[in-house]
Amino acid sequence: MKAGLEVHQQLRTGKLFCRCPCEFSETVTGTFVRRLIAAGGEDRSIDPAARFQASRDLLFRYEVTPSSCLVEADEEPPRPLDPEALETALIVSRMLGARVVDEIEVMRKIVVDGSNTSGFQRTALIAVDGALEVDGRRIPIDSISLEEDAARKTAEAPGEVTYRLDRLGIPLLEIATAPQITSGREARAVAEEIGALLRATDRVRRGIGSIREDLNVSAEGGRRIEIKGVQELRWIEQYVETEVERQQLLLGIRDTLRSRGATAPSGAAAVLTDLFESVMEGPLAPRGGRARLVFGMALPGFGGLLKSPPGSSERLGRELADHARAFGLAGILHSDELPGYGIDRDRVTQVRSRLKLAPDDAFVLLADTSEARARAVAQSIAQRAAQAIEGIPGETRDPLPEGRTRYSRPIPGRHRMYPETDIPPIPIDVADLARADALRPERPSELRGRLAREYGLPNDLVRQLVAAGEASRFELLAKRGHTATLVARLLTQDVPSIEGDPASTTVEVTTDALDAVLRASERGTFAKEGIPAVLRELALGARDVATAAERAGLSGLSDDEFEGIVREVVERNRALVHERGTEAFQPLMGDVMKVVRGRRDGQEVAQRLRRAIERARSEPSA
Repeated sequence: MKAGLEVHQQLRTGKLFCRCPCEFSETVTGTFVRRLIAAGGEDRSIDPAARFQASRDLLFRYEVTPSSCLVEADEEPPRPLDPEALETALIVSRMLGARVVDEIEVMRKIVVDGSNTSGFQRTALIAVDGALEVDGRRIPIDSISLEEDAARKTAEAPGEVTYRLDRLGIPLLEIATAPQITSGREARAVAEEIGALLRATDRVRRGIGSIREDLNVSAEGGRRIEIKGVQELRWIEQYVETEVERQQLLLGIRDTLRSRGATAPSGAAAVLTDLFESVMEGPLAPRGGRARLVFGMALPGFGGLLKSPPGSSERLGRELADHARAFGLAGILHSDELPGYGIDRDRVTQVRSRLKLAPDDAFVLLADTSEARARAVAQSIAQRAAQAIEGIPGETRDPLPEGRTRYSRPIPGRHRMYPETDIPPIPIDVADLARADALRPERPSELRGRLAREYGLPNDLVRQLVAAGEASRFELLAKRGHTATLVARLLTQDVPSIEGDPASTTVEVTTDALDAVLRASERGTFAKEGIPAVLRELALGARDVATAAERAGLSGLSDDEFEGIVREVVERNRALVHERGTEAFQPLMGDVMKVVRGRRDGQEVAQRLRRAIERARSEPSA
């Protein structure tokens, strides 16, 4: 197999073609609706992905927010390219050793799924022919581009999709590798290294959804499949491996179909409503009290090939069902999963008879209130079945939470591009490149080596720091005199756990706040084990560290109080101390820590407790 990555990173600037802020909002100040059609690209041909999207005939509703303007509504021409976003793109290009183009030409990329009000996305090629070293291998970087992010989907209803305009226009930096990645594990490693390089610039947005990966995967003998919008690194390996398994399964089905002499389905759908009038469950049942028309279609030579083979969860039947879902149907039924879903063996026999099927033939059943749509779905399923005889169709697939993917649309091609006429070309001169070089930070590999040398951190902790984009904050806090290992663990473990909990986090924990928390811990106000609890209270809005510590129950434990707690625990367990001696330490340590956890350091607790145990052992038993 081979794979390539396209990493899309939001930049921390203003929007790309207007001066609106890049802010998400739950405040909707108005709405408007659009219908989009597929237009020809620069060569006047209509891209297959655009044609498919337009065929769904959807109405798009757009929600206006305070961070959107007439540019996002496509009611006003775009402003010039954001200079800070362009500068960031040049910096990253130079970090990757890529060749920056002499003149940047903004292009329009036709997208009519509703995610852009205009029916196209603006994109600009910045550089080509770069490279990245990952685990000793040189991974070529084919291109680096700058483009505008799409609107975010907020609701779907039959025949209508709602988008919010707050995300539309946020600058995206796209880094595309060559298809030379050889495993799912390597794909994840490459994505991690690109992410670390982007965060090293300190110019990118952070948080869920701010960076997304598209995976391009093909197995030997297969076709390029684009898995669009992977947001979690931990799933990349799974998506790659699952896609390879899917393609190998489909190639095996192709060989069987050819050996049977299978022919492409005609796409003709027979009305079978009368056979299923009493079926009240499954995909053929009425919906919302409305009776539905039931259609059946023959798949010559496909018998037994629509279900999952032993040891696999992939199946051709699901591929056909995904095409039906793309048109808004809940799904289909096929002969390899029947009897079932309220359909008995007698009905299956009647369907086979009505469709005049041979023993090796299969069939699909689908139901809808619209005959026109049902027949369009049947044509789409027939086309996908015909492609199974040829092998694997190139397509775009959506990632699903469990590591699988689902058909989304045909894979787009060059027919969707044409020049943007509202933005003049942008020449790049020597001064632009010199400024980018002057602002260029260390590459992640260089940074990791230096941090390990200068601060004596273990390699795994250094890698986490750099991957999280926290190296600069780490150095700032370490140079203020804080223990390097403690700071590193704070930034890679404690802070992410708090920032990753949006239900309880309302305020960003700043570098100065981290400094104050560390100083309070070093003064003995609370133990280092209490730092996470104090940080959480700060994130919830506590005005200062003292208030946060009080809210967390970590303030006000004097030496006398501490000594009294230890003495009371030992006295309460005097019999255990005399019976087990020093072995009583472990259970008593747990009892003391229940009371003082976060207020006293664990080592200090252990020392006090051991001394108290020795004193108690030397005293006569009561």
